[in-house]
Amino acid sequence: MEKADTYGEWFIDRKHAGTADDPWQMPFVNYSNVVNAFRSALGTFVDKHPNMQLTSYGEILEESGISWGFEPMEDVDVSNFSGRTVMALLVGAVRAERFCDGALLHFFENSCITRWLQRLEERDGVSSDH
Repeated sequence: MEKADTYGEWFIDRKHAGTADDPWQMPFVNYSNVVNAFRSALGTFVDKHPNMQLTSYGEILEESGISWGFEPMEDVDVSNFSGRTVMALLVGAVRAERFCDGALLHFFENSCITRWLQRLEERDGVSSDH
């Protein structure tokens, strides 16, 4: 995976005055190719595995005692979590971007995504625990 500083970068409009005649463009994160590929692969996985019910990621997190938010998701110890719960964390991180620009960048930069992917790698080869 690329270095954290290459996950994405904030675009802040400094060219416009912010007036009715010259409005600002709202800030957004321009994500790297690595992050865009990750989002695409995760979406494909969710679509190909409806039996995991990952579209209900909030319920899966709640069942595991995790609140959907930066701190609860960031601070959780995933060492004993099922693959489904870890996948729900990943989906939750991607979906958080819809509600808060830069949310996914936050999870990448704070090594959450890496830690969660490492947990999935540890589980690789272990029978499904759905």
